[in-house]
Amino acid sequence: MNHMPHQDWAAANRRRLDLRLEALAAALSGTERPDEPGAELEPPARLDSLAGLFDLNRVDTILLLLAVAQELNSQSLQGRRPNVALALQLGGEEVWTAICPQSPLRRWRMIELEGAGPLRDRGLKLDERILNHLLGIDYLDPRLDGLVAPAPEPPDLSAGEAELLEQLSPLWTCAPDAGWPVLQICGPGDDAKRAVAAALCAPRGQRLFQLSRSDIPRAAYERLALARLCDREMALMDGVLLVTGDGADEEDRSAAAFIDLLLGPTIVAGRDPLSLTRNRRLRADTSPPAVAERRDLWRRTLGGRAQMLGEGLDQLAEQFTLNGAGVRAVADLAAETASSREGDLFVRLWDAARAQARRRLDDLAERIEAKVGWDDIVLPPDRLAQLADIAVHVRRAHQVHGRWGWAERGGRGLGVTALFAGSSGTGKTMAAEVLANDLRLDLYRVDLSQVVSKYIGETEKNLRRIFEAAEQSGAILLFDEADALFGKRSEVKDSHDRYANVEVSYLLQRMEAYRGLAILTTNLKSSLDSAFMRRLRFVIDFPFPDIGMRAEIWRRIFPAGTPLKGDPSRMARLPVAGGTIRTIAINAAFLAAEAGDPVGVNHLAAAARREYAKLDKPITNAEFGGLA
Repeated sequence: MNHMPHQDWAAANRRRLDLRLEALAAALSGTERPDEPGAELEPPARLDSLAGLFDLNRVDTILLLLAVAQELNSQSLQGRRPNVALALQLGGEEVWTAICPQSPLRRWRMIELEGAGPLRDRGLKLDERILNHLLGIDYLDPRLDGLVAPAPEPPDLSAGEAELLEQLSPLWTCAPDAGWPVLQICGPGDDAKRAVAAALCAPRGQRLFQLSRSDIPRAAYERLALARLCDREMALMDGVLLVTGDGADEEDRSAAAFIDLLLGPTIVAGRDPLSLTRNRRLRADTSPPAVAERRDLWRRTLGGRAQMLGEGLDQLAEQFTLNGAGVRAVADLAAETASSREGDLFVRLWDAARAQARRRLDDLAERIEAKVGWDDIVLPPDRLAQLADIAVHVRRAHQVHGRWGWAERGGRGLGVTALFAGSSGTGKTMAAEVLANDLRLDLYRVDLSQVVSKYIGETEKNLRRIFEAAEQSGAILLFDEADALFGKRSEVKDSHDRYANVEVSYLLQRMEAYRGLAILTTNLKSSLDSAFMRRLRFVIDFPFPDIGMRAEIWRRIFPAGTPLKGDPSRMARLPVAGGTIRTIAINAAFLAAEAGDPVGVNHLAAAARREYAKLDKPITNAEFGGLA
């Protein structure tokens, strides 16, 4: 039967409710007045659908109508107060069952008992949300504000996501004996899992609502109250609850306990499955769209503009692991900046993709704004050539991996891995900045001393989060302070030594599998054995600069706008690394600025003496003789 127009249905629904209230008044006055016959409503009248949803019987309906009459048409009660005693008069002894705390009306918080004293004298209070539902007014219960919200519109599915949807669709049903299943969609990235969930619900007319795992209460009684309210709202709204996010072990336990309490259709989106006991458990796994799928997404989204990109389309698909929603957002952002930013379409799309893909990684690592170029770094020619080779490997990955077929032989070893070894201040971080600037990629520094955990398995979990967040962006990952891992390695004497080696192996394994550039920095190259060294594509030693390199660093260290007096390369006699040279130079600039002079050797010498004092280095005539 066709659905009635909304206004007609609302009027008919209200008329049915009024008829039931009139029948209630007739029963109270002792006269039988049957309901007026009428055509069945489509969708059904709300009082009927509510009874079906929550298995309400005749007595439950009487209690509901008494509470509704109090709110809508108190004349139906003929001046009487809607309480348990009045309900007993109409429904008999079955009312005692209907008002017990585990009855449907009380369990689902449709009515509450008001007042104190004997139970017979307590009033019946209708929940406001239930009243409005009976009137045909739908909204999410305000008690869920800030916790549960409608899920965003689903993006276009990739080929892999569409295939997964086809597998799940026959299983997403309500079984007569077991109810709805709980479906766990596992894998990295939230967008793909949300897209599959939305596409699964849409053909059935179900609305998808999401709740973050971190918002689930820890206290058992609070979890139960939230689960009851969520179940009630999903039933009223024909909704599906999507529980999203990943948490620590305690959060996961709370989430599992909460989900086991739910009765309605539930989807869990997380990196790993939760340990659940609820009946009818399903699991599916998602994976990021392959390069070919991403290329197709870019082509479909850009339409005719895709032909303007040429090889750039392959570069975008190779570098950024975005799904349909991400690609659309990038295209929209690039269109908005078209009139205000320089560069062609490829550059705008590339920069927009960087901004879109970095959002998850910003919470896990420190983003470094790379502003230095090849002219700013001073290294021996062979080391500069090695750095240039790294840039080539990243820039031409789409060609070698994609068109030349290396990716078809498996994902292992496709990432560009590098070890930068050298003492502090020799330019390791600066070299990473040069590469990021040259490749137009984001650079994120990960402090391994903060990632490494004393708890077994936590270090790997922390590293996994970082790599999975970085997969979308293809950012350059700089694992600073790698000594935090390498320094733990030693001769295997006990389980702790063995586990330290496992952590190093895991890090190198993830670096190999990462499709972007991952760089380790260390002062302890000697602590890496040959087996680990073979798994790194590049190993670059950053030497302590000799006097010629130091002179060149001094000549390049000052920005063009800094006024100079004299030749700063005279300071090259000081045996300090580039990082220390920069510190001395900027301190000297402040001394000169305060004095109102250009930066001269006298300012540099004064700043150097202070730096030596800070480092507890002796000041000798051989180094400082002749300097002011």
